[in-house]
Amino acid sequence: MTRTSISEFARFKIEGQRFVCLTAYDAPTARILEAASVPMILVGDSVGNVVLGYRDTVPVTMEIMLHHTAAVRRGAPLTFVVADMPFGSFQISDEEAVRNAVRLVQESGADAVKVEGAGARISTIEQIVAAGIPVMGHLGLTPQNATQLGGFRVQGADAASAERLIADARALESAGVFSMVLECVPEEVAALVTERVSVPTVGIGAGRQCDGQVLVLHDLIGISSGYSPRFVRAYAAVEEQITHAVTAFSKDVADGSFPGDGEVFSMSEHALSALRRALPPVENSPKTESAESGSLASEKGKTKKHPVRDGRSS
Repeated sequence: MTRTSISEFARFKIEGQRFVCLTAYDAPTARILEAASVPMILVGDSVGNVVLGYRDTVPVTMEIMLHHTAAVRRGAPLTFVVADMPFGSFQISDEEAVRNAVRLVQESGADAVKVEGAGARISTIEQIVAAGIPVMGHLGLTPQNATQLGGFRVQGADAASAERLIADARALESAGVFSMVLECVPEEVAALVTERVSVPTVGIGAGRQCDGQVLVLHDLIGISSGYSPRFVRAYAAVEEQITHAVTAFSKDVADGSFPGDGEVFSMSEHALSALRRALPPVENSPKTESAESGSLASEKGKTKKHPVRDGRSS
């Protein structure tokens, strides 16, 4: 497998070849996605609510993104990796945004960064692109400013807002993005954007006409907090499987069937005998006291107990 390039994503759009993008936040998951030939991995700031337990993505910092993106890169060295610019990393000034984008590429190994929004973000994106860093845009529902958008709901549902979204998409294209995410917009609007921009569109809750589709992997495989967005299709029930596995493990530990003979390491009888001879007698241990109590009880009951050998009753 070779790393998919930006020019190849552009070719996918021209040839009508739809592609997949999935989120990953750690090395083992990234390794699995690379083995499955996923061409693009997004290290989303969704790590905040999906993995770290935050209510939303706003608390995610640059240090968090650097940490998780570096882990994903180690797990998927041959896959195109996009890292989210977290809240506060690009809003203060264009200069700071460029510095943070450079850090994501230089320190964590990301191939590109993703920036939410348009409008005031256009000059920011232009500066990052001018610094030689590929940028993925993000329009529609932008989680970092969901409060301003009226919450987590469909964007561009009326003619006026849809027209603005299309204009924003054209502005992102002019700013130099190599692709853009369209999140939670009507299918018809996403189709209009897709046919009016030359760069690939990647939909999440944006219908069937986008050039690619992205989902949070945890939603795809059935690990979630109980809420599943309308646009998600679960292809597995991994949470149920994990629960079953943990329950079965707990049962085996409780009844002593784990670990079994094939899951332990043993000394040779010669080495064990030498070790026992070298060790001083055990005094005042819970097992010794228990054995002594048992011996007294046996004597009182006129019952003889068998000795304990090699840690097991004979």
